[in-house]
This record gives sequence, structure tokens and C-alpha cells, in this order.
Amino acid sequence: MNRRKFLHFSALTAPLLTATRSFASGFEAANRPIVISTWDSGMPVNAAAWKVLSAKGSALDAVEAGARHMEDRIDCCVGLGGYPDRDGIVTLDSCIMDHQSNCGAVAGIEKIKHPVSVARKVMEKTPHVILVGAGAQQFAVENGFPLESGELSESAKKAYAEWLKKSEYKPVINIENKKQNGPFAPQFFDDGTLNHDTMGLVAMDMNNDLSGAVTTSGMAFKIHGRVGDSPIIGAGLFVDNEVGAATSSGLGEEVIRICGTHLVVEFMRQGYSPELACKKACERIVKRNLEKAKTLQVGFLALNKKGQYGAYAIQKGFVFSVKSEKENQIHQSKYLV
Repeated sequence: MNRRKFLHFSALTAPLLTATRSFASGFEAANRPIVISTWDSGMPVNAAAWKVLSAKGSALDAVEAGARHMEDRIDCCVGLGGYPDRDGIVTLDSCIMDHQSNCGAVAGIEKIKHPVSVARKVMEKTPHVILVGAGAQQFAVENGFPLESGELSESAKKAYAEWLKKSEYKPVINIENKKQNGPFAPQFFDDGTLNHDTMGLVAMDMNNDLSGAVTTSGMAFKIHGRVGDSPIIGAGLFVDNEVGAATSSGLGEEVIRICGTHLVVEFMRQGYSPELACKKACERIVKRNLEKAKTLQVGFLALNKKGQYGAYAIQKGFVFSVKSEKENQIHQSKYLV
């Protein structure tokens, strides 16, 4: 085969190879609109987002509504009800991104109930992408967000008091709650405190536009000032309206090291299904250090422009929630280790 014939053959077969790769794995295309979120706790989050989507609202409004629903909780692990850092202070991280690559984020913000809405204000009212700490709080107050008391929730007080007995930071992944057996039981620390604490969601609206949001109180008992992947665009969240969107949960430092969600979207751009794109990102982490990977958890969740979705994790136990006109259920993701 001479060079001219080879190039002609390549031009003819490349689209076929891409199509084969796209449909090689993952779920069938869902009706639009659709919203997907991390963990089984994403079911009520999806319900809040669906109220917007089903009324032909924007994906941006939907993901903000979903994240705000999670931030309203006072008994868990996201928002002001979440567990504190090792100094006993709850600090929150959040980001949001729309179909035009507009994005905003806050990190290490204290005493503000809805950091995701502050992140949206950063996106819409400033030339910046991310505000942190006292500056983020000042911006929030100046834009009408009230300062909360900062007092720990009852569950957080109990968990923090228990942690102080040893003051050790040794998270153990995928330890089932003895009071909640089954495949969707949450992850706990070895002292019984909840370990997964990030809510990430991405959505596609009736206009086929994508948006995403992430909100978290970060890892429990972290060093004061620690920021994980959640508020970092390209790590905890990335949206490309031509290709798809992705979010993540787990050990944020490992996601940051590979620019995880950006990597997932780029794999989808190459033609991989959402599930395979998430798998390849997980493989990138595991390849760096297999022995270390056996001790940590990272899960990726993705939605492509066709309305197909998928997920993959390093360890068993990562689940995600899906809501569309076709379904409303929890899925167990596949895993590597």
C-alpha cells in the first residue's frame, strides 16, 4: 500500500474505529434531560436537580439546586454539618461550571451555608475563578450570604471528640456501616466516622447543554487549610460542552496529580465511552504506584454529549445515582483493585 492509499484508507476507517470505541462500554444513551451524581446520597440531590430539568430549566440551575440540597443537610458530611478539620473548624469547598466554560469556586470558606452559590457568584460577578479562606467569606457576605454560627453539628461534635482521643489521621476506605449492610453502605473511618464526604453532579438539559457542580467539607480531621480536588476545575470537575462532563470523589490529592476530570473528558474526546474514560483515568493513578493505590479510593463519574454515562473506581464500593425520564436508580461502578 503506497502512502496515498494508506492515507485514504485511514480517513475512511478512523470514524468507524472511533464509533466502535464509543459504544464498546457504558450505558445506553438516556433521554435528555439527565442528571448523575456521586454516591447513593445523590438520589435526593438528583431529585432536587430534576425539578429544574423537568421544567425545562438550565443544567446550571439544576446542578446548583442539587448541590444546595446536599448543603442543607446537618447530619452528614457535606456543608456546615460536615466533620471539622483537626482544629475543630468546618471549612467548605465548592465549584461550578457551565456549558460555556464559565466557572467559579471557593475553598476553605467558613460559616457560609451554601458555598456552591457563592462559587456561582464568583463565576458571574468577578474576573476570577477561585476565592479562598477569609477572602471568599468576605465576598460571600458582601453578596448577601449570611454568616452562620460555625458551631459543630451534634454528629460532628461526637465524631471530633472521639477523634481527639488518639488524634490520628488514618482513614480506612470502604468500611461498611454495621447499621447499614449491603452494597451501598457508606465508607467509614476506623473510629466509626463517615469517610466519603463529596457530592459531585453533572447534568444535561433539554437544550443539550452540560453543567456540573461539586460541594464538600473536605476530608474529616484534615490539616487546617487543606484543599482537595473538589473546588479545582479540571480536577474535581470539568465540563466541555462539545464532549462531556466529569466529576470525582475520593482522595483528592491523587485526582489533582493527574488533573483527573479533565483527563476523563479528554479520553471521551478521543472516542472512549464515559465508563472506559473513567477507567483509563483510574489506571493512570494506579500505574503511578500500585501498592499505594491498594490503600486509597478514587471514583470518576462522566456524562457525554450523547447522554451516555458511566463510572469507574480504584476500589470496590463506589456507587452513583442517575435520574432521567427512563430511570431513577443507583448503580455500582466497576473497579480496578
